[in-house]
Amino acid sequence: MLNRLLSHDLPRSRWLSAALLLILLALAAAPFLFPGAKAMGVAAKMLVFILLVASYDLLLGYTGIVSFAHTMFFGIGAYGVAIASTRLAGEDGTGFGAVLVGLGGALLLSLVLSLLIGLFSLRVKAIFYAMITLAVASAFQTLASQLSELTGGEDGLSFKTPGWLSPSFEPFDTPVLGLMIDGKVICYYLLFGVVLLLFLATLRVVNSPFGRVLQAIRENDFRAEAIGYRTVVWRTLSNVLSAGLATVAGALLALWLRYTGPDTTLSFEIMLDILLIVVIGGMGTLYGAVIGSVLFVLAQNYLQDLLRVGNQALESVPLAGQLVSPDRWLFWLGLGFVLCVYHFPTGVVGRFRLRARQAGVAPVD
Repeated sequence: MLNRLLSHDLPRSRWLSAALLLILLALAAAPFLFPGAKAMGVAAKMLVFILLVASYDLLLGYTGIVSFAHTMFFGIGAYGVAIASTRLAGEDGTGFGAVLVGLGGALLLSLVLSLLIGLFSLRVKAIFYAMITLAVASAFQTLASQLSELTGGEDGLSFKTPGWLSPSFEPFDTPVLGLMIDGKVICYYLLFGVVLLLFLATLRVVNSPFGRVLQAIRENDFRAEAIGYRTVVWRTLSNVLSAGLATVAGALLALWLRYTGPDTTLSFEIMLDILLIVVIGGMGTLYGAVIGSVLFVLAQNYLQDLLRVGNQALESVPLAGQLVSPDRWLFWLGLGFVLCVYHFPTGVVGRFRLRARQAGVAPVD
């Protein structure tokens, strides 16, 4: 059953299986295990990044395409939901139809743009395609900032979610397992369910004949072309599918934040974060998106708190206290990722699987 659910692509490492199971259980029970707005917000961000990074891994890890336009599709999903909710939802914010219209419009726009980018740009190679996508993404970000009447400009858009997703909605009069269920908890489990289903669907795609063709193109596009596969068409299909998943991830983030703006979805820093997570987790594995996203979001949100504790413990040691100052959290974050890439050149998932092979451990069923 588990083999079929995971599309016959099992983790193939007991340690990796344990880590993935722990993450799944922790995210499934996060509102109950880690009460508080910050903890649940961190868990929700992990879910969004798992889907976003998995969609990019489909493009980079399985097809071998380096694109810098991924955040554009991420932003389209967020802005689609925000604009539709602002203009179509009622004043009480109960219109879920507006969310669906916004998501549908965003997916349609992403489909058109990804098709155009694929058909006209994927004929060029490597760095040239990357530069084209970077130019397109930069132009879209500028456009989103300038169309203030539609997008809110630099200030972005705040909007009301459907009533049953708002924090004021409480379906039960008493707590459930010690937690008062409200719209925010329901919204979290909406994210969890959508991300889980789409992740399993993506896992099925990469382990289908379609996914095998993409991997053949990644390994040797000339050979794939020679045996009859039109590589531009297959790469374009991969680009479209990846863009659609990124669009859904953006819509989920907008629903969670009830806000979207250029800095939350379209910034180049997010694109760099995605690239970093893919490399740390392991390209071409999908499981790397889970491991990498969790490690990255945890470090991004709690490293400064950890350094603050260390700074208080070492405040009597001048040099050591200054070195672990919370203000230097970006330095330690960067150093940690450099060490991670150095010691795990194939990513965390790749290292787990390598050790399992070296130990002669049979794949976990």
